[in-house]
Amino acid sequence: MRLDKFLKVSRIIKRRTVAKSIADQGRILINDKQAKSSSSVAAGDVLTIKFGNKTEKVKINKVVETTKKAEAEQMYSIIDEQYAHDYSNPF
Repeated sequence: MRLDKFLKVSRIIKRRTVAKSIADQGRILINDKQAKSSSSVAAGDVLTIKFGNKTEKVKINKVVETTKKAEAEQMYSIIDEQYAHDYSNPF
C-alpha cells in the first residue's frame, strides 16, 4: 500500500493530500530511509514522522485497504513520541 494512503486509512493523518505533502517534503522515514508519498509500506515497517515540534515513531501492525474509525488504531502502534521543545512549562 502507498504511504500516503496508509496514513489516511490508519487516521495518523486525516487527509491524503496532507499526508502526500508531508511525505514529499522529506519529513517521513520508513525504516530510517527517506520516503516519498508513493513508497510502499508493509506490516513490520517503522515510520518516523516529523510534525513540526513533535516526532512520532510508529510500527505498522497490519495493512488493510479500508477500516472503521474504531479499528484504525489497531493498524499501528506508537513506539516513541518526542518533542523538540517542551512548551508546557513556561519557565
